Amino acid sequence: MKGKTPRRLPPKKASNSQKDPVGVYCRVRPLGAEDEECCIEVISNTTIQLHAPDGLKANRNGEFKETQYSFKKVFGIKTTQGELFEDVAKPLVEDIIHCKNGLLFTYGVTGSGKTHTMTGSPGQGGLLPRSLDMIFNSIGPYQAKRYVFKPDDKNGMEVQNQVDALLDRQKRDSQTTVPKTPTTRRIDPEFADMISPEEACKADGVDEDSSYSVFVSYIEIYNNYIYDLLEETPIDPIKPKPPQSKILREDQNHNMYVAGCTEVEVKSTEEAFEVFWRGQKKRRIANTQLNRESSRSHSVFIIKLAQAPLDADGDNVLQDKNQVNVSQLCLVDLAGSERTSRTRAEGSRLREAGNINQSLMTLRTCIEVLRENQMCGTNKMVPYRDSKVTHLFKNYFDGEGKVRMVVCVNPKADDYEETLLVMRFAEMTQEVEVARPVDRPICVCERTFMLHSHKMCKSPTVLNQLLQSFPPLPPCEISGPNDDVTLPRLIEALEKRHKIRQMMIEEYNKTANMLKSVLQEQDSNLLSKENFIQEQRGKLGEKDKMLQNQKNEIDRLEKKSKMLEYKIDILQKTTNIYEEDKRSLQHELESREQRLQREMSEKRRMEARMQGIVTDSKLKWEKECERRVNAKQLEMQNKLWVKDEKLKQLKAIVTEGKTENRQPQRPSREKDKVPAKRSASPSPVPVRLTDIFQPVFNATGPPVRPLHRRSHSAGGERWVDHKPNTNVDLDTVLQPNLPNAIKVNAPSEKALSKCDKYVLTHQEVASDGEIQTKLIKGEVFKTRGGGQAVQFTDIETLKQENPVAASRKRRSSETGPDGEPKEGDWTDVETRCSVAVEMRAGSNLGPGYQHHGYPKRRKP
Repeated sequence: MKGKTPRRLPPKKASNSQKDPVGVYCRVRPLGAEDEECCIEVISNTTIQLHAPDGLKANRNGEFKETQYSFKKVFGIKTTQGELFEDVAKPLVEDIIHCKNGLLFTYGVTGSGKTHTMTGSPGQGGLLPRSLDMIFNSIGPYQAKRYVFKPDDKNGMEVQNQVDALLDRQKRDSQTTVPKTPTTRRIDPEFADMISPEEACKADGVDEDSSYSVFVSYIEIYNNYIYDLLEETPIDPIKPKPPQSKILREDQNHNMYVAGCTEVEVKSTEEAFEVFWRGQKKRRIANTQLNRESSRSHSVFIIKLAQAPLDADGDNVLQDKNQVNVSQLCLVDLAGSERTSRTRAEGSRLREAGNINQSLMTLRTCIEVLRENQMCGTNKMVPYRDSKVTHLFKNYFDGEGKVRMVVCVNPKADDYEETLLVMRFAEMTQEVEVARPVDRPICVCERTFMLHSHKMCKSPTVLNQLLQSFPPLPPCEISGPNDDVTLPRLIEALEKRHKIRQMMIEEYNKTANMLKSVLQEQDSNLLSKENFIQEQRGKLGEKDKMLQNQKNEIDRLEKKSKMLEYKIDILQKTTNIYEEDKRSLQHELESREQRLQREMSEKRRMEARMQGIVTDSKLKWEKECERRVNAKQLEMQNKLWVKDEKLKQLKAIVTEGKTENRQPQRPSREKDKVPAKRSASPSPVPVRLTDIFQPVFNATGPPVRPLHRRSHSAGGERWVDHKPNTNVDLDTVLQPNLPNAIKVNAPSEKALSKCDKYVLTHQEVASDGEIQTKLIKGEVFKTRGGGQAVQFTDIETLKQENPVAASRKRRSSETGPDGEPKEGDWTDVETRCSVAVEMRAGSNLGPGYQHHGYPKRRKP
């Protein structure tokens, strides 16, 4: 007979509004060394606090943030394995005995104590051996014979008859490779004395009229592949072959199972330990041969409990497929949750570590989607199929059993960042609610019913009441053949009994009829009451549906309100952070504005100070220039007076030579006074020149090559006048002017193609502080590539000078031996300013210009 799988009902099961959150527990392992830095502190039996270790980057305020996390219960470093089992796994074991499923998995960083919590060590058995011990202690006297229950390879159970079961047992006994009863052989020392007899416990409420059988299976999920650790495969140490992976299938009740997985029937705790050790040994050998790390794989130990009621005789299991129930408990040891950078893996090992992390990330994603669907009322699809772990256990999160998680943490500071991620995942997992599994119907077997009926029939109360209602019988001994008293007396007593019996029958019939009428009346009343009750139940069902809908709406709104409050809290924290940043930036802006104000005031003071210095220097130099000009004027007047005196003497000598043959005539007084006035007063011309600044233009620099100067009257030259925007407009009399020129701010090929001359106006500051303008001239010609090129040929310099300052730079060595100035030299400003300058190539005075001097005519 095929039994039922853990999920007996089809997908559309009876809705159960009662939900329980996922039970998340935290266990803190001791530090490896006493002087090692600790980052976890147990605040209470439900709260722990994380401290950022020294050297870790602080937050934006420069402080180390301390975070607290709450769990259903926190187990400290002094917690024993028995105390942990009492709170975490014992309720799940009681549920499996009462036909309910359970899922328990450990989660944490590598080295946090997950395997120790699940498996344990000699003398300190973990959750797995303690669960097996409790199951066998509870169902030990009620176990069925071996091979009465048999897996059907489709996630179900078959019930065999006694003959088939006996044949299978004889076949097993005849096989020498299969060891016999494990209670008679030596247990592996690694699992010996796991649990002391004082710590043994058993469940209450075990059905004595049912028969039980336990099946175990052990699988490993590595690199998103499923491997059977109990599969009998030959091991070749020379040329090992990789194990064959298994696939997941869905049974007729839409429950997931591993197809082709080996399920071993065990009859004692020791035998179950032996099977588990065999899987562990195969796992270690495979990891050694394939160079794998055991901490990077998920191990799943599945305990199935099949139970069925006994028949009426109490010897055999009832051959009814509807009476067989199968429940299971899955114990999962997840892989270490750490980043691939900490594993120090390379190549294929790095890719495998990435796949393990991907499966854990898929588990987190499924938890996040479940939480969002429950809190926000959404209906997003949960990605169970993205990983084998989540796909295998998706039925538990859909309400097929209780789900509990033990978070193992290592308090050392090196695991702080990974522990922080584990805490956040655990905190999120607690907010997921799983539907409470529906209780399966309890079927009363035929044997139980018959036992209760037999007990009722053996009750002497009714028989005694009937016997006491009749008169007692007289003595029945006859004294002789002539005894006429005994028989008549006996006959009279029997007749009385007969009358009483008839009266009782009549009374019984009357009472029966009356009771029958009353019962009929009661039946009619009951039928009407039942109709009324049915009607009221219909109305009540409608009201219940309405209340349920309203309750669901209230729950949805409450979840939405919680989510909004959570978002508001986050936004408030973000706003506070932004406000703090705003205040700090505002304070910094104010300080910078104050500093800018101080710099501006300092700049204004400096400008006023420099302006005063410039004004004082200007007045000083103006006075100095005026003094020097007056001194120069006096010197020039003296020189002119000397010249006038010499001319007057020369004129007197000439006049004396001419008047030797004539009579001397006395000059008139007026004629004698004119030269005296001329010699006595200086010439007014140099006095007027002292206040005039005459611009002088010079041409400096030799030409690049001899130029063929064309006549200006030809008019065929066209210039590109290049004047940058940075040039300063000088308010001078002479300005460079090029007729028929194209004025540009930047040279272009289009402008150069239309002209044959190019001039660049460049300004710079001379050594005396004045601005001088350079006209850089060149010729434009075409290149072989079709472009335009410029060859510079000449540079003209336009410079503005002060003539008085230039006269002061004349050396005194330019005078003659008698103190007179050399003839033809420019010894004063008046003489230099009376000369016209013309630029002409080939001049002897310098490259590029020649002068022609015309003496200035004096007034008579």
